[in-house]
Amino acid sequence: MTLGPLEYTVIGFEGNNFDGSIADELSRVIDSGVISIVDLVFVGKGEDGHLAIIELDNKEDPRFAGFAPMLQGLNGLLTEEDIQEIGGQLDPDTSALVIMFEHRWAVRLKEAIGNAGGFLVARETIRPESLEMLNAELEAAQLSA
Repeated sequence: MTLGPLEYTVIGFEGNNFDGSIADELSRVIDSGVISIVDLVFVGKGEDGHLAIIELDNKEDPRFAGFAPMLQGLNGLLTEEDIQEIGGQLDPDTSALVIMFEHRWAVRLKEAIGNAGGFLVARETIRPESLEMLNAELEAAQLSA
């Protein structure tokens, strides 16, 4: 079985304001076959700097109930050390949803590249700030056209 590229994303929230409302959109993307979830973890950092780590398979908590359908087949690739490092980067009184996912759309492309004797030279994710600047420039160009 070929895995697509793996990526993790950390989505921060002020305080403990995570309500699970993004589960519907994440589920839509999963159902479309674009990605699959490999691991999902919630990390909270108290005002005192103490970390609380919650695996999202805790179906008893209503904030995480929307994630239950997408938890089948989790590989749990994020280690305790990974989560501790991510949590250490959070400001006090902040929480985060850590999502590790597989780019399912790239599996066949990855196989085709390998079959053609190709190999990956570089891959990088463009920072959100850079995308915001680019979007603003594109919108300005459209308005002036």
